[in-house]
Amino acid sequence: MWNKIAIFIIKNRLRLMLVLAVLTAFMGYHARNVEMSYDFANVVSPDDPDMQYFSRFKQTFGEDGNVLVVGMQDKSIYQLEKFKQLQELTQQVSKVEGVKGVIALPSLVQVVKDTAERKFTTQNIFAPFPQTQPRLDSLLQVVENQNFYNGQIINQKTGATLLAITVDPAYLNSARRVEVMDNIAALTEQFTKDTKIQLHYAGLPYVRAVMTTKVASEMKLFLVLALLVTAVTLFIFFRSFYAVLIPMLVISVVVVWVMGTISLFGYKISLLTGLIPSIIVVIGIPNTTYLLARYHFDYRRHGNKVLALTRVISKIGLVNLVNNATTAIGFIVFTFTHIAILYEFGVVAGINIFVTFIISMILVPALFSYLPPPTERQLRHLDAKPLNKLLEFFDFIVHRKRPLVYFFLTLILGLSFWGIYKVKTVSYMVDDLPEESSVNADLAFFEQHFNGVMPLEIIVDTGNKQGVMRLPNLRKLAELEGFLHTQPILSAPISVAGLVKTATQAFYEGDPSSYRLPDNTERNFIFSYLAKQNDGANQKLLRAFVDSTGQSARISLKVADVGSRQLDTLINKRIKPQLREIYGGEGVTVADEGNTMRFTRDDSGAETTVNLTGTTLLFIKGNQYLINNLRSSLLLAFVLVTFVIALLFKSVRVVVISLIPNMIPLIIAGGLMGLFNIPLKPSTALIFSIALGIAIDDSIHFLAKYRSELHANGFNVSKAITSSLIEAGTSMIYTSLILFFGFVIFAFSEFGGTKALGILMSVSLLIALFTNLIILPTLLMSFDSGKYIHEPDALIEGYEEYYDEDSDAELDLAQLRLKLDQEEQEPENGKVQRV
Repeated sequence: MWNKIAIFIIKNRLRLMLVLAVLTAFMGYHARNVEMSYDFANVVSPDDPDMQYFSRFKQTFGEDGNVLVVGMQDKSIYQLEKFKQLQELTQQVSKVEGVKGVIALPSLVQVVKDTAERKFTTQNIFAPFPQTQPRLDSLLQVVENQNFYNGQIINQKTGATLLAITVDPAYLNSARRVEVMDNIAALTEQFTKDTKIQLHYAGLPYVRAVMTTKVASEMKLFLVLALLVTAVTLFIFFRSFYAVLIPMLVISVVVVWVMGTISLFGYKISLLTGLIPSIIVVIGIPNTTYLLARYHFDYRRHGNKVLALTRVISKIGLVNLVNNATTAIGFIVFTFTHIAILYEFGVVAGINIFVTFIISMILVPALFSYLPPPTERQLRHLDAKPLNKLLEFFDFIVHRKRPLVYFFLTLILGLSFWGIYKVKTVSYMVDDLPEESSVNADLAFFEQHFNGVMPLEIIVDTGNKQGVMRLPNLRKLAELEGFLHTQPILSAPISVAGLVKTATQAFYEGDPSSYRLPDNTERNFIFSYLAKQNDGANQKLLRAFVDSTGQSARISLKVADVGSRQLDTLINKRIKPQLREIYGGEGVTVADEGNTMRFTRDDSGAETTVNLTGTTLLFIKGNQYLINNLRSSLLLAFVLVTFVIALLFKSVRVVVISLIPNMIPLIIAGGLMGLFNIPLKPSTALIFSIALGIAIDDSIHFLAKYRSELHANGFNVSKAITSSLIEAGTSMIYTSLILFFGFVIFAFSEFGGTKALGILMSVSLLIALFTNLIILPTLLMSFDSGKYIHEPDALIEGYEEYYDEDSDAELDLAQLRLKLDQEEQEPENGKVQRV
């Protein structure tokens, strides 16, 4: 079959290239429309109870992750001139398109009692704006007396203050977000220039904007670096301009297909899909490397370019196809996770790995058929004397030092398993950004002065309509608030209890000592004032923390980005026990269901439900969900790769022997993670199935050659291994080094996850090279008798002449009429060669 495919490609090469050109132009046209992803992808299943509850929460109370905070700590801001500039900044930012509102020190309001109307109203503390420093100081004292704002807008101990900028969700998850962020940044930078006050930025809108910008810039950078690194490596190996230009052309075409695929499928460029073009460059080059090495090898044997190019297709086609299939498996398994970002990553990468195979199988032979044959200088790499010396050393180790190989292997695996035992699973909201990033520095500022900015929500469902405003329920809310206020990684909580305390303070003419819940005597008076809040800021604020039925109350918090482990400890070891103490007790049955706790009174059946939710919890849970799915993906990849090898060789012994050398690099990579304190997170869990799919290619390449050499050497295992090492080892080293240098460029990423992926992938693939050149032949020497049973159903059976040069007669090259200068020449053996 592959002989017919080879003749078809060579004979119709011009037509095939034209078809590829048209299809590539079509993909390029659609690639123009590819868009960036501007939101944190939801990786938790829509059927997950916590995800469903969070969706209901947003319908009731709105987004919790659409606030950008701009903070400062400078005593001069409380001087009249600079305070006026802060007021101007607040007003200017509030007018930016896409900004719903700004809460800042100059715009703060206080609740006052309207005795005539018997209701509460609000008034701006700084209206009219003070004209003297003493007046400003007195108004700042009024702010200090408003306990509600302490820890929210101002830290009275450190003097830090912030602007809380609410971004319209319609802008938040679209390309318009960048424009909004840029417009805000222009105003804040001008403020810094005018006042010399340093500003700090945080909040999910800012983090997402920064990450989106970096993803776009790194995608371009890594694509250029991948092309450059592979081009230099190819030139060093082949010493030929064309051996660099044509693979680069092939890969460039595939990159266009990648971008076109993303656009056609309606996907967007995310942190994962943004890596695909660079990854395709790296893993696509081995396709052309095998083809070029085979072309040069054949041409030097008989000097017939057409025959060499045809044999390239017929004899490399199956191995390249199987190699691409196993590589694609490492990506395709992600489509079984039902997680959008992984599904898209797997679909785009899997499809384009096969596209790479097809394009390289057409373009490489076709384009070289129009070029002069390789010169002696360009064929010199086939001798590869330094590499041959290395391979001869490996052969010596395999034949003479097998006990030593097993000893060091046992030692390394033991150390690796110890490292795996130390691996920790931990995730952070801004996990991918480097420690020295300005985002992390600014985040540290807010954690120091406001205990964090990452959203966390607690919803208390009283079980009764208007139950929130009942004094016993308010007291429980206040007790819970008091506890939360003591937690060092949580910001000051905001809830309806705080609003009622503020109302009590207003009822007593703003006396700071009256910031408390009313007692039974005061309740009727104060609540009668609150009952008349039909409009205005008070009513809007109240509706932000109590649902329309008055049954559920919201406690809104901000948490430091301390990671999933500390957050889990906070919730399960501190908050939940406190909830049991407040809402539980004698005669109350408690049901703990993940992030939901139900408290049912045995005597009446009345139920109070407390839910913990918010973007932070869902993000952390999503990462854990992602890691669990990636573990399943690795198992699935292992099963599929096993199936491919079994189909190829139809031998249980070969399957086992081939898998062992490729599991060792994964075990070592896991051990390195534990030894060097690299946590298990989505980015690091991702590499295992990908590495398995790529690394197994060397095993298939070696075993195909080994099976052929068994025939050629009378089923003598020792001789077959020596020949296989020398002849297959060179191309294995070439491709592995290209993969190593290609993936190592990701180690220079600003994203921690991408950096870890680059380091672990490159190390895993380099280790896989040595395990396939040392461990694999060692296992064959120890456990393969050399006895061979013919399996007609095995794919490799039709491929026994992989390196057999006596099969040229099978290629009816007389079918080919290849013209260059409208002339034909009949070479020896009746085979047609281009002139």
